[in-house]
Amino acid sequence: MSALDLPFDAEEMLAGLRPWVECESPTWDAAAVGRMMDLAARDLSAIGAVVETIPGTGGFGPSIRARFPHPDEGAPGILVSGHMDTVHPLGTLEKLPFRVQDGLAYGPGIMDMKGGNYVFLEAMRQILRAGMTTPLPVTFLFTPDEEVGTPATRGLIEDAARGQRAVLVPEPALPDGGAVTGRYAIARFDLLTEGRPSHAGWALKDGRSAIAAMARRILQIEALTTEDRTFSVGIIHAGQWVNCVPSSCRAEVLSMAKTQEDLDRGVAALMALQGEEGGVAFTVTRGVTRPVWEPQPGTMQLYELARGLSARIGFDLSQASAGGGSDGNFTGAMGVPTLDSIGVRGKGLHTLDEHIRIDSLAERARLAAGLLTRIS
Repeated sequence: MSALDLPFDAEEMLAGLRPWVECESPTWDAAAVGRMMDLAARDLSAIGAVVETIPGTGGFGPSIRARFPHPDEGAPGILVSGHMDTVHPLGTLEKLPFRVQDGLAYGPGIMDMKGGNYVFLEAMRQILRAGMTTPLPVTFLFTPDEEVGTPATRGLIEDAARGQRAVLVPEPALPDGGAVTGRYAIARFDLLTEGRPSHAGWALKDGRSAIAAMARRILQIEALTTEDRTFSVGIIHAGQWVNCVPSSCRAEVLSMAKTQEDLDRGVAALMALQGEEGGVAFTVTRGVTRPVWEPQPGTMQLYELARGLSARIGFDLSQASAGGGSDGNFTGAMGVPTLDSIGVRGKGLHTLDEHIRIDSLAERARLAAGLLTRIS
């Protein structure tokens, strides 16, 4: 029997995926992410994996690493790399409950990326149930902090990927169902304006508003956006009393760049804005960065294998480099053959309309099973 002929059932998969979706796991709630990891560890153990829980650091939840028994255990193999944290805060299920409607399934994190993670688990379940052995050892690594740039587990992911034959990342598919073979750089920055407080009613002119200064800086920063790089301020914290001129304001900015040169120019332009203006000091601190991942021969060979399998399944798998970082940035930039965005099809990730196409569960499970049994 070919792995493409394994009996994947979308409704059964959806029933198994539902508890994952209903186990809310926002990045900043370490306990909630831990509950999700426990659930995934239980399901992985149930199909024969040896699961190790890796304690979290930096205030984040734990990771889990699952190894499947194999005659060549310890040899270079396949790493399935996914994250279990989501952008949705606890309580989102009240606004976005798990539900099925018109061939779609809705819920927080179902597309990004619990659906794809579950698809690969189901692929391994069916492979093992059929008595098949993958040519290479397979390891799953699920991490807790991808949605905030992977500040705590980048080293863990890179260590797990080093020396592997392939890394498969079940992030959601591109809008046309395609895979990602390269990603743009993503950089984060912390911004701080420091002014002078005063009473906003009777001594307004004595103060120097950090909020007003930050507002002007935001316009300058977002004006740095070009066709090849973007700047977007997404978080602002400032002020406690409306009758006080605020003395400090903090913000966070995300930048995307298509090449390392674009990133370097953008970083230099942003850092050059630092200094004092109108009695308010402005400071920029660079945060976590995802490196540029450019398509390489090993990745493209992996893609060609996936495209051939997809044609047998009944669809054409396109490929592209993409914005929107993932942990594939790290493994791809290391030179390890990496195929990203081979998870479920859907729309609305990071919104209250997040959903997947139910028929993509079996389609992507067949692709996953094909890759796991053909990569050698």
